[in-house]
Amino acid sequence: MTSPAPDDAGRTPRPDHATEATRLTEPDPGFVDLGYARLDTDRLTRTGDPEVVYGAGKTPDQVVDLLRHLHTAHPDRAALATRLDATALDRVRAAFPEARLDEVAGTATLGPPPTPVGLVCVLAAGTSDARVAREAVHTVEAYGAGVRTITDVGVAGVHRLLAAKEEFDDADCLIVVAGMEGALPSVVGGLTGVPLVAVPTSVGYGASFGGLAALLGMLNSCAPGVVVCNIDNGFGAGVFAARVARRAHAGRASSAAPNGEAPNGAAPNGEVSNGAAR
Repeated sequence: MTSPAPDDAGRTPRPDHATEATRLTEPDPGFVDLGYARLDTDRLTRTGDPEVVYGAGKTPDQVVDLLRHLHTAHPDRAALATRLDATALDRVRAAFPEARLDEVAGTATLGPPPTPVGLVCVLAAGTSDARVAREAVHTVEAYGAGVRTITDVGVAGVHRLLAAKEEFDDADCLIVVAGMEGALPSVVGGLTGVPLVAVPTSVGYGASFGGLAALLGMLNSCAPGVVVCNIDNGFGAGVFAARVARRAHAGRASSAAPNGEAPNGAAPNGEVSNGAAR
């Protein structure tokens, strides 16, 4: 019997008479070949999180198609698309009325977010940084951590940041978003020992060089423990922070003794042994 001719993408269609037994015995390649993309359906197994659609450079129809296939592959996890323009957002809205869209961030989420584990706090220096900060927020949610947002706490009015210290001091990880000279992460890093990832934004006047000044300022921070993402990369920071928060709580759960004793030498009444302070 003659095999079906390959289609325009070079794929050979499966014969209509193929049996269910044949389909079940074929190995799963871990991706779906859509012709224009090979969607990684194995990423959830490898890393704990599914692939995300980077919308820039893709057509609105491709964004919709990728979200649909991700949702089909992982119906119990949120499928996230980032960097969507207005046309792509409209197309996603029409295709998936139940999707969560953010026009400022340019993000779309289809499907249920995971039960949040841990807490990430996103601090934004100014309201002009909202696009990057909100991209980080939606990424944290899709990657399974709780999130709290503190906005407009830039160093030009540092008293606003000091007034919010209690709001970020109890988080598992911080995302600090700032443009201009990028000083906010250094100040925050000097106020708390919470793990911190800084995100420079392209906000600023001419000598900010599209975020380069903020990037260099953050890379040269004198506050220890500040790590830095790429310019405007709220997504990358959100992934990092959510995983830190999840791992922090996984570690606490695994270190709890089954007999009810407190972990790490802490007394059951909440006191800490060996004179250590919390």
